[in-house]
Amino acid sequence: MADDDYVFDEATGEWRPASEVAAATAPGPAAIRDAAGNLLADGDSVTLIKDLKVKGANQTLKQGTVIRSIRLTDNPEEIDCRHDTIKGLVLRTEFVRKRG
Repeated sequence: MADDDYVFDEATGEWRPASEVAAATAPGPAAIRDAAGNLLADGDSVTLIKDLKVKGANQTLKQGTVIRSIRLTDNPEEIDCRHDTIKGLVLRTEFVRKRG
């Protein structure tokens, strides 16, 4: 579509430039949220909201454990993190809450 093309936007009931409509519908980066709905970002610290058994490590991370310096992944339901005793730990966002 050229810049001078217009498209009818059913949501607003108006004719809008095609480039503007395309920009509004383009998928952006997914917002990754914790169990309480807070937005997470790389480097945040999170707290576990329940005890979690770690597969392959024969260890349980207790509720209230603080995980520092998380990294976001392509999957909005998972975060990469490191714990003192577990390397390569991946947690689901439904089990963590952002600190601070």
